[in-house]
Amino acid sequence: MLTVSHKISIPDDEIEITAIRARGSGGQNVNKVSSAVHLRFDINASSLPDVYKRRLLALPDSRVSKQGIIIIKAQQYRTQEQNRDDALKRLADMIRGVSRTAKPRRPTKPTRQSQQRRLNSKTKHGQLKITRRKVDIGP
Repeated sequence: MLTVSHKISIPDDEIEITAIRARGSGGQNVNKVSSAVHLRFDINASSLPDVYKRRLLALPDSRVSKQGIIIIKAQQYRTQEQNRDDALKRLADMIRGVSRTAKPRRPTKPTRQSQQRRLNSKTKHGQLKITRRKVDIGP
């Protein structure tokens, strides 16, 4: 049972974890031992609330496939148990991320004083550039 928050937990039978061989450098340990972990989580078939399912499916994340399956590959650690825990933690973090609702943005207008300061600064900068011009001495 993966506990995401005090309200949400995911049963183990909804999460598919398979051991695979890790890639990259590491010598004999990488070549012999299947220490990396592939975690697969089907969003549509899960027991998550519909709100979370919709938000997870709408994520612009490469780990979410078009079929609605989250695929997480964990190969950072040398042992399979640490990689398994890392993959589960990343899945929980992903679900926690969609559980928060973003505060709605209220558009604001600049104050009259800030507009005036901006215009004054532009005028001052223009005057400075005028003083840098070549002095024209008449004939």
